[in-house]
Amino acid sequence: MRVVIVTESFPPDVNGVAHCALQTARHLVDRGHHPLVVAPAPAPGTGPAPDAPCPVVRVPSLPLPGYPQVRVALPSRRLAAALVAHRPDVVHLAGPFVLGVRGMAAAARLGIPAVAVYQTDLAGYARIYMGAGEAAAWRRIRSVHAAADRTLAPSSAARNDLEEHGVPRVALWPRGVDTVRFRPDRRDEALRRALAPHGERIVGYVGRLAPEKHVELLAGVCGLPGVRVVVVGDGPSRGQLAEALPGAVFLGRRTGDELARIFASLDLFVHTGPFETFCQTVQEAMASGVPVVAPAAGGPLDLVAHGRTGLLVPPHDADAVREAVRALAADPARRAAYGVAARASVEGRTWAAVGDQLLDHYDEVLAARRTAVAA
Repeated sequence: MRVVIVTESFPPDVNGVAHCALQTARHLVDRGHHPLVVAPAPAPGTGPAPDAPCPVVRVPSLPLPGYPQVRVALPSRRLAAALVAHRPDVVHLAGPFVLGVRGMAAAARLGIPAVAVYQTDLAGYARIYMGAGEAAAWRRIRSVHAAADRTLAPSSAARNDLEEHGVPRVALWPRGVDTVRFRPDRRDEALRRALAPHGERIVGYVGRLAPEKHVELLAGVCGLPGVRVVVVGDGPSRGQLAEALPGAVFLGRRTGDELARIFASLDLFVHTGPFETFCQTVQEAMASGVPVVAPAAGGPLDLVAHGRTGLLVPPHDADAVREAVRALAADPARRAAYGVAARASVEGRTWAAVGDQLLDHYDEVLAARRTAVAA
């Protein structure tokens, strides 16, 4: 099968869309298929990208105003030319927003089936960054995804949102996790001593430091006795968070085996953002054998079994976050039991298993298109 993956982000970018697109390309190659990636060019001076498993066509881009870490593709003939040259059986649109919308239009002109992967809560972001515009964001989401042969939602909450807002042909496709890289035996006692020299319980957050993540909800956790907050990631809110989280350790952006070592060295992982369509870092913490505290909203509802692998708390509730952390920090037996159950719950969610589910979606879309043509 020949596939063009049109993605709004790709490594060296570090985010969920980029990571998922990379894993998708790898799986297609591993299964003997022929993918091509079309993505925005990274910012000048960005570090080298990891070796891609397939050819990558870069489209000129500019930084998103107010959020330079996000690149927006400029109009270019490269996208349509790539589709014509590659002759794909299906076009895979990863988080279609700007480049993906053009990819959808090009696929329609060429009569190629398109599968759109919903990954970003644009309506939630509209509330955060503009204070309004949620209805307009949903109109855009609906118009983009209605043109696809199938939309793949990463979680039950995301699927329900899409269907409630009139998006047709929605199916569930979750995300995989690297259970070889992220595993409990990467726990590093030397790292723990460096992060918490007085033997504190280490409570970690990993992710983008941006307003929609609400990392400031960890302020109360910083005041708990015997607890050390460790923040991994970067973004526009880092300066404000350094002031809002007294005593927290900020490690900046970490990736690969180094990130896996940090995850496994935590006593507890806390995610604070209420707008996650999936929340990959929760899954990586669970694979590392670490119990999770997360908001009872969006993707974490599918991932965290409340009272078995972690605790779900009301969104935006700093007191609930603090109390959940306080309870688990004081109960090592409970933390250990949650961590074992968390690891067991994700062992079957490998990228290979999830990638094969994606291939099934492709096959069903192609079969439906052939049936429609024959009729």
